[in-house]
Amino acid sequence: MLADGVREARLRANLSQAELAKRAGVPKSTVGRIESGARNPSVELVEALIRAAGFELVPTLREPDPSSDPMIQEALARTPLQRLRDAARAANFVLRGRRALERTRE
Repeated sequence: MLADGVREARLRANLSQAELAKRAGVPKSTVGRIESGARNPSVELVEALIRAAGFELVPTLREPDPSSDPMIQEALARTPLQRLRDAARAANFVLRGRRALERTRE
C-alpha cells in the first residue's frame, strides 16, 4: 500500500508528521490521514511526501504471494480428511460428467 511507504519514509527520516508536512508543503492533517488510511492519496502526493523525507519512490514488480489467495487459505483451514473428501467428490463429479457426455455421443 502506498500510504505505508509514506509512514516508513517518515520514520526512517526520523521526522514527525508535522515536520514532514512542512517539508512537503501540505497540512499536517493530510499526512496523518494518509498514514491512518483515512485518505487515499494520489501517487503524485505520495511521491512528494516520500521525497520530502529524503527518499525516492521506486516502483517494483513482484510475484503475488500465493498464500494470500482466499481459495488457498480456505483449503488450508480444512483438515486433510476434509480435503481428501472434497477431492473424491470432485473426481466423482468429473467421472459422472464424462459418462453423461459419452452417452450423448452414442
